[in-house]
Amino acid sequence: MKKTRGSKRAYSSDLRAQSAEDTQRRILEAAKSLFGRLGIDKVTIAAIGKKAGVAGSTVYALYGSKDGILRVLMEQAFFGRGFQSAQELLRGENDPVKLIAMTPRVARAVYEGDASNLGLIRHASGFSPALRKIEQDFERIRYETQGPRVRSLFDAGKGRPGLSLEEARRILWMYTSREVYRMLVHEAGWTPDKYETWLSTTLLEAVVAPARIPR
Repeated sequence: MKKTRGSKRAYSSDLRAQSAEDTQRRILEAAKSLFGRLGIDKVTIAAIGKKAGVAGSTVYALYGSKDGILRVLMEQAFFGRGFQSAQELLRGENDPVKLIAMTPRVARAVYEGDASNLGLIRHASGFSPALRKIEQDFERIRYETQGPRVRSLFDAGKGRPGLSLEEARRILWMYTSREVYRMLVHEAGWTPDKYETWLSTTLLEAVVAPARIPR
């Protein structure tokens, strides 16, 4: 069958899109490998381009800087399939107490993705200013994302008596931190299931009115 001009243009467009996605994937994989082996601060854009098989100018055009590449890698690790599945469960729940109890599932998904995708980078780049800056940005995002859950709890009159909304937000943010996950799962040898169960109980007792906690 003879292809029309429109179908040829669509085919060419699909090929270009596929090629662009492949280039981005190779750049990210190259950066992840180099960051994990040498540390972020010792890797250059030129080295990333060489390993990915593209010009350094292409890397700059797509990501702007090493920080831009690192941010994309962290977004993929933190907010991947596990996180999206956990978020979908939260979107289907309206009970503010249950939303607090389900929050550990989101934290677990984030840190499991972080450990499997960024473990080597963190080990090689623990003191990198770039890594520290982006982590601080993500901590702010995490804090802001949790805000509506705590606010809905207090709006429903189910917050723990004597605890302010801001205090409850800080408690939730602290308990769901990567450091707590690391100490319990990586250092103490807890299973992720045990971590999630413990944290759910702990958060309910910390921020929910005792009479509202399911027994």
